[in-house]
Amino acid sequence: MANGLERENGGMVVIFNDEELSEMSGVKRGVDHIEVTCGCTSHRYGDAVGRLRVFLNGDLQITCECTPGCQEGKLTPAAFEKHSGRETARKWKNNVWVIVNGEKVPLCKTVLLKYYNQTSKTGNGSNRSHNGRVCHRDEFIRCTRCNKERRFRLRTKEECRIHHDAFADGNWKCADLPYDKYVVVNWN
Repeated sequence: MANGLERENGGMVVIFNDEELSEMSGVKRGVDHIEVTCGCTSHRYGDAVGRLRVFLNGDLQITCECTPGCQEGKLTPAAFEKHSGRETARKWKNNVWVIVNGEKVPLCKTVLLKYYNQTSKTGNGSNRSHNGRVCHRDEFIRCTRCNKERRFRLRTKEECRIHHDAFADGNWKCADLPYDKYVVVNWN
């Protein structure tokens, strides 16, 4: 078994073993996914039911079956939560549920999110936070004199420029920055 994935005789891929899915309602195995019955409850509209597909790469997709003529088609869990009329949207891991042993269990309490990777779903690799503003990670540069790594905060254009200049200088030393502009990180 490599990376939790295993091929059966029919060429179907086993993402989760039978024991993990034994008590879930409506389990079907596909060639590159598993499918289970899911839903989301709105206090105003009641239960919206769908079919959750968990793919090999961790993608989640819900086919809405809330009404016989629903035109929504394939949705992300967040879009399904919103479509169902859930009042406290944006918590789909808690609000979208599957039936386990006859009970509604939130996705976050099941094995179905085992391969879900939030960072790969944030789009084009941009450094945007949840509020849409650009954010940066801190960077480190090693001092050529004392061999300690110094942290550079990258929150403003000025801080980014200071880091860029230090990074471009092949003979950068701690003394090139004022005392309050760096943080000592000693990895030794």
